[in-house]
Amino acid sequence: MCTLVMLRRPDHDWPLIIGANRDEMIGRPSRQPGRHWPDRPEVTAGLDELAGGSWLGMNDHGVVAAVLNRVGTLGPLQGKRSRGELVLEALDHADAVEAATALSSVEARSYRPFNLVIADNRDAIWLAHRGGEQTALQPIPEGLSMLTARELDDPTSPRIAQYRGRFKAARPPDPASDKWSDWQALLRDSRPQEGFGPESAMCFEIGSGFGTRSSSLIGLPAPGLRRKPEWRFAGEAGQPSSWSVIRLG
Repeated sequence: MCTLVMLRRPDHDWPLIIGANRDEMIGRPSRQPGRHWPDRPEVTAGLDELAGGSWLGMNDHGVVAAVLNRVGTLGPLQGKRSRGELVLEALDHADAVEAATALSSVEARSYRPFNLVIADNRDAIWLAHRGGEQTALQPIPEGLSMLTARELDDPTSPRIAQYRGRFKAARPPDPASDKWSDWQALLRDSRPQEGFGPESAMCFEIGSGFGTRSSSLIGLPAPGLRRKPEWRFAGEAGQPSSWSVIRLG
């Protein structure tokens, strides 16, 4: 159950802040965000070495895309395309609305159900494939939102129930001053919600080897700010303690 936290502030110098945790089997090989696709030199994204796609990426136009599995759909399935392809296809576009419109027309039956978020410093859109033949498209509102394997801000998600208020109360990252600590601490918090399993914590690992493999923090600047986006990354292959700067184009 991956998690996205999104803070939208259209009139702010940094109108979009994203926090993301990737949950996956430890044996599924991956590489930290980088320029991994020669045919897409403008894309920086994490590489899923098994299927060749990504779970989270950004292009040089400032479009960010992230894909999450829906409940009960972990892993590949014979006859279905990799959902990681959708991130790369979204990042072929220079505008989030344009990308979301294009991706809403994909053949949904070709994929296992997914939540797909596409955003830039103007718009943020959530695309939900719930298992039918259509992919629903919905703008993400201003303020703080969370998404896991269910619906946007779904209170039945133990992780959202435990953390949405805590993220709202925390000091937001300030990329201009390189201050990310409150959200960094929340993304790495390993305390489960009382009465629920370890998966209700933001950062976890269970005996099967499934757990939080990495975390990301992304800030997108306003169009006139003359700053590049910022990306902080932690924990490939279960090493969560050290945050590094991802170089962008």
